[in-house]
Amino acid sequence: MRGFYGRLLRIDLSTRHWQAEEIPDEVLAAYLGGKGLGTYLMLQNIPPGADPLGPENCLIFTTGPVTGTAMPGSNRFGVFARSPLTGFYGESYSGGHVGAAMKRTGYDAIIIQGQAKNPTLLEVTDQGVSFRDGTKLWGLDCYAAEDGALAEVGARGAQAVVIGPAGENLVRYACIENNYWRSAGRTGMGAVMGSKKLKAVVFHGRAGCELADPAGLKQYVTGLTQKARDNAGVLGYRKYGTPQLVSIMNSVGAFPARYWSRGTLPGWESLTGDYLIENFEVQPRACRPCLMTCGNLTRVTRGRHEGLMVEGPEYETIYSFGGLCCIHDLAEIIYLNDICDRLGLDTISAGNMAAFAIEAAQRGALDVKVAYGDVEGIAQLLHQIARREGVGDLLAEGIRAAAEKLGLSDLAIHVKGMEPAGYDPRVLQGMGLAYATSPRGACHLRATFYKPELAGIIDPKTTHGKAELFIDYEDRLAIYDALILCRFYRDLVLWGDLVILVNATTGLGVDEGQLRRIAGRIVAATRQFNLLQGLTRDDDNLPPRFFKEPLENGDVLPEENFKQMLADYYRLRGWDEKGCPLVGAI
Repeated sequence: MRGFYGRLLRIDLSTRHWQAEEIPDEVLAAYLGGKGLGTYLMLQNIPPGADPLGPENCLIFTTGPVTGTAMPGSNRFGVFARSPLTGFYGESYSGGHVGAAMKRTGYDAIIIQGQAKNPTLLEVTDQGVSFRDGTKLWGLDCYAAEDGALAEVGARGAQAVVIGPAGENLVRYACIENNYWRSAGRTGMGAVMGSKKLKAVVFHGRAGCELADPAGLKQYVTGLTQKARDNAGVLGYRKYGTPQLVSIMNSVGAFPARYWSRGTLPGWESLTGDYLIENFEVQPRACRPCLMTCGNLTRVTRGRHEGLMVEGPEYETIYSFGGLCCIHDLAEIIYLNDICDRLGLDTISAGNMAAFAIEAAQRGALDVKVAYGDVEGIAQLLHQIARREGVGDLLAEGIRAAAEKLGLSDLAIHVKGMEPAGYDPRVLQGMGLAYATSPRGACHLRATFYKPELAGIIDPKTTHGKAELFIDYEDRLAIYDALILCRFYRDLVLWGDLVILVNATTGLGVDEGQLRRIAGRIVAATRQFNLLQGLTRDDDNLPPRFFKEPLENGDVLPEENFKQMLADYYRLRGWDEKGCPLVGAI
């Protein structure tokens, strides 16, 4: 099939053996690439009950049919495994420059299994695989590890993915980093990589993938670029990046603050996108090719962190450290952002864990000296977590395990063991359905359903029609992840556009109905993986605080509203009352 190589690469770290295998066209036609292919391979290669940090868990990298093309927002890769944080479906995506280099190796997927005896650096090319000694890289932070891995390989155009100390020490929400500031952040993929003693993977090659209709794709990209030129959403991302959400979320009272006890942060005005560009040196950056340039390369120009530079901070980092931990200084949030990027920690989980630790300390359940707004106390906690020192060893196990150990399960905010992003479902009730049904735990990206609720497309507090619209968003973005395409194009690339992209790259000749069925098949496959790993309907639930504890404006998510949305979701998916897909759905 066009748009694919029809090959996967299997690497066994235990035996230091690799081999190429065929991917049948019928599999690619049924699941496409990216998330679809990754999920199919998870079902085929990760047995039920596999230890997420054991040799039987596989780490699977995938690209999609648009990866490496001129399509804006296409330079991304996906990584999949059984999550050590939740025990369920693990997936994460990252931008930057790695996706195209991964595609040039000549494989649609790379499966890494087993465990190396010693720290390892893998070099993956269109000519084969080299197992290199990674001992000199072990212990380095992510920036130094990336530099060291690329220097060791020394190939022009090479790109690397790495882990930091958090991944090496099996912190269950460790992430995989690339291009310094890009992260495959959620579900603990860095810990899976660390469990395999795999410090870095470097990709390079010259393989090329034939497209079905290159001229058609070029014509579509030209039209998309013209359509985006004066688009308000595109202009907003170009100017502010994701920090523009700080003012929006505080204005509607859905900005999680003081560990999920409030919906606004007093003084939030000092954390906005406007404040960022007025008080810092900000240079827009983009993944190539992209017309959004949403990545702000930010440099602190004064104060104790003068000269510190990160790409960001993203909204989610501002919410987790600024909102949940009550830090009002963007320079200090950038400082904590930099620590997480160097250590290889997911900033959403890290900020949530820090705020939870503050609450636990205030309640006398945790012996740690840290308070709201205490930047250095939080910084120290991050280092302890990454190195599993002191209380950090407990907090490295994740929110669910730590809360159970401390007797604070009713306080902890998570779904399936993973913390939500910065959209409070007591205000945006559809996000409650999104968090509960996401296969990887409380996730905002599987459907980005905050968008239609904020934009007035559907009333945040209604239940009528909510599940139906949610499924439309979830299915469309499942195709995004199969291609793999950046979320920020969601208002520009709709169902009709996706049909054009799939046909121009693969030649499948699908219509919208067929593409929707592929999306439903991918969603059902992720569900099947979780069911095989022990998921039950009870796991599709929300923290009790969302039902019982109102925000300062009185907003709460009525439990009957949530139950109705969930029942509607199961019914419209064609699943039974226990949330199991019917036979033949996959």
